[in-house]
Parts: sequence; C-alpha cells; structure tokens
Amino acid sequence: MSSDTKQELERQLAAYVGIEIGPPTPAAEPVNESMIRHWCEAMGDRNPAYVAPTAAATIHGSVVAPPTMLQGWTLIGIEMADPAKMPRNKQTELHALLSSYGYTSVVATNCDQTYVRYLRPGDRITATTTIESISEEKATALGIGYFINTRDVYRDQHGEEIGSMLFRVLKFKPAQLPQAAADAGGSTPAKPTRLKPPRGHDNAWWWDALAKGELPIQRCRECGVLRHPPRPMCGACQSLAWDHVAASGAGTVYSYTVVHHPKFPGYDYPLVCAVIELAEGTRIVSNLVGCSPADVRIGMPVRLSIEEVDGGMTLPFFRPAGS
Repeated sequence: MSSDTKQELERQLAAYVGIEIGPPTPAAEPVNESMIRHWCEAMGDRNPAYVAPTAAATIHGSVVAPPTMLQGWTLIGIEMADPAKMPRNKQTELHALLSSYGYTSVVATNCDQTYVRYLRPGDRITATTTIESISEEKATALGIGYFINTRDVYRDQHGEEIGSMLFRVLKFKPAQLPQAAADAGGSTPAKPTRLKPPRGHDNAWWWDALAKGELPIQRCRECGVLRHPPRPMCGACQSLAWDHVAASGAGTVYSYTVVHHPKFPGYDYPLVCAVIELAEGTRIVSNLVGCSPADVRIGMPVRLSIEEVDGGMTLPFFRPAGS
C-alpha cells in the first residue's frame, strides 16, 4: 500500500473514533431467573446467591444475576450466524471499509468488563456501543492490521449505568499461508499442525502425565473436590494443597457443538467439540472422534483415547464406547 493510500485510509478511520455505532440495543427479555439458572448450569456455578430458594438467605435477600452475564442479556440471537441478517451500523461499516483495503480478517484479542451493581429479575437492560479508539497500523504474528476498541455501556430501565465492557479486535491482512508460497513457486509446504496448547507453571504437570498415557484430574487435598482445568486454588475451600487421581476413561457427552467454519489449518472438519462428563464427576472439553457428527447425542457413552498427533503432541480424544 502506498503512503498516500494509507494516509487516506487512516483519515477515514479517524472519522469513526468516538461515535456510537447506532441506536441503543435493548435486551429481548428482562433479567429473569430461568436464564440465570441455565447460565449457572452451563458454567457449573453453584453460588447460592444466583439460585432460588437459597438466594433469599444470602445478603442480597433475593436472586441476583452473575455479573459475568452482563453482555449476555443484550446479545443478538442465532441470526448472528447469518451476515445478511446482521444489523448494518457504523461498526459493520468500519469493518467493510478495512476489508476494502485488504484487511479482510478479524480476531478478538481481549475483553474487560466493569460492574456497578448486581442485576435482579425484572431489570431491563439496554446497551450503547461506542467506537472508542483505532490504533495505528501494527505488525502482529497474524499479519499487519488495526486494533479497534469498542466500549459497551449497559444501563437499566432508569437510565442508570450498571456496567460496561471494553472489547478489542484486530482487523488484519492475513500473513501469507504456506500454500500460497508454494503456489508462487516455493517448495511444497509441510502439513499444517494443530495449535499448540499453552503450558505453564500451573498445568505443565498435567500435560506431562498425559504424555505418559494417563488423564489426570486435579484433586483438593483438603476437601477432596475434583477440578479441571488445572489451577492453583480450590474453588470450594480455597486450599492451595492438591494432588491428582487418574481418570478411568469412561464418560458421557454432556454437551457438544459441530464446527464447520472457520476452518483452521491442521484440523479435520466437521469438528465435533464436546464437553465430556467423566465418570469421576468432573468435565473436560475435548474432540469426539470415530463417529459421524450426525450420530452424536447428549448422554452418549464415550471412552478416552489418548493419541499422539503432529509428531509428538499428545492429546485426549474421546470415541464412542465400544468402538
């Protein structure tokens, strides 16, 4: 891109900074106990303040919503999967502008939420979104692009602010893929590999045990509660003392989704991503293999299959029991 073209783009980008993307977005429903209960079940959150009738005995005196549900109340429904049904606003206009200059890809990078008060059943939530800032062009591992910060401010039925969210995305030009280099006359690229899982102080032991053929489950040494993924503190009693037990490998499908798009290099599609409830009582997110996506069912019995992929990386998969 020439310097003149880049200056013209950034002149246009500057016009979007500080403006609201469109009219406020009202929640389709008021805050209600049913959605709170479903959220807590999905997240495994057993805080008594969120579930009736135990909530009446807490300091709140009634049910309150988990603060992390803040964005959920105003999210658009399944039409988000169909670009033709998405509302056209200044945000979509901004992304279309960047796409026209070759910045065709987008990835979310981080999200920060602030909470002013707890939400209670009956509250009516409205969100207003402002394009807060657009960075200068940055070079990243994914490619060159612009970081876009948007801020959602959430208000109740009285117009009082009850929380906010800063959301950042990178709108970028994808770095040249190996296949593109080969098509341009380069050598045949190596087969793409899966994304490598992050390893750190709190989870390296888990991956080491898996590489030896064992699926470990972290256990609190004080209260005995099992937990996954690995973390330094027990969520039940806050103890820092732990050991682990080996999973038997038996489990059932607690929930699942079939991923068709976007297609990341190194993965086979359609990709069945499942939440597996282990026989020991804890859950793990994994891929279900060895069966057609159409045959997957909630409650389906599965067995652990520890497999080596991409020349040395060991991962836990699950297959239909008896296969």
